[in-house]
Amino acid sequence: MYNYKNIILGIILNSVIFCAQFSKKGVLTLGSIAGNDAPQQWSKYQSNISYIPTISFKQNILTQSFFDLEWGYRLQLDFSGDSLYKTIQETYRGWARYSNEKLEARLGLQKIIFGPTQILRPLSWFDSFDLKNPTNETNGVQALRLKWFSLNNSSLWTWLIRNDSDKTSYGGRYEFLLSIGEIGLTIHSDPKNNHQIIGQPGISIDEAHKRVAIDYRYDGIIGLWNESAVIRSETSQIRISTLGADYTLPILNGLLIMAESMHTSNKINEKNEIKNYTAFMASMPAGMTHFGMYVSQIDWSENKVYHYLRWSSTFDNYSLNWIFSLNPKRNQYDVGKNILPKSIAGFGANIQFMFIYHH
Repeated sequence: MYNYKNIILGIILNSVIFCAQFSKKGVLTLGSIAGNDAPQQWSKYQSNISYIPTISFKQNILTQSFFDLEWGYRLQLDFSGDSLYKTIQETYRGWARYSNEKLEARLGLQKIIFGPTQILRPLSWFDSFDLKNPTNETNGVQALRLKWFSLNNSSLWTWLIRNDSDKTSYGGRYEFLLSIGEIGLTIHSDPKNNHQIIGQPGISIDEAHKRVAIDYRYDGIIGLWNESAVIRSETSQIRISTLGADYTLPILNGLLIMAESMHTSNKINEKNEIKNYTAFMASMPAGMTHFGMYVSQIDWSENKVYHYLRWSSTFDNYSLNWIFSLNPKRNQYDVGKNILPKSIAGFGANIQFMFIYHH
């Protein structure tokens, strides 16, 4: 499709030669978790160390335009008890961008995320963002993305994405602002026949398909939003829709409450599988340093309930995060135990601590 790595390397060399602005940063995460539903013969205690160093360059061209690039690498070690069971070494970000007041062109491994939903996300097409994760990390995709801006508060996105099978998917998005709120229209075509998960919670699809979606957000006394998507292939038609709302109660520093409801329909040939989900969140800052969040998620079709409670203390360069969760146990899932993840997180009762340091 395109050799974006050589292009980015060339820009790095030119940036150094022409004395571009250079910066570096990194995120170190130390985590530990204990739970009561570990896989058989696995420790009930797990820990991990993750570090993502990132370098960036920026070269101004004219008053309103510049080139910049970013490269980040993920190093991660996962332990079960005192045994190392997983190592991750991979590029986290690697993109180059040209930007002016009307156009942004970005090439490489990048984050593509859109849509107003928070937890139940039909438009989680290219990201893995999870509101409950205090690192705010998300996977990227190898893409060429163009974004045009107009004077009437609208923008047009287009993208080409290289899949794992080296096939190219493509799509676009149009965002515009009206007096009644913000609206987005999105389309995407994917020729890949391999297995993939679309949305959060995910729906599986194993063949080439096309996607069409609309989303809407209104910010007033009460915030309202909706995301709806239709995904069609030769043998299936998937419909996903989420309706959400939030409101801040005047309690102490402000208690934000939020609720979302998702309906999914997965019609394969003559069989139609319908599922419904509900999510509730309450969060509130305590002064300038502390923050509390509670999330409850219900899978009505499977009769499963998930609870999540987090307390975070954020300082200049680091944060301390205590997380408590209560989830269904492994024996409550109708799949083989070997298919379920080996991680303790997400199964049974857990207590977790995360130290996140930024430099």
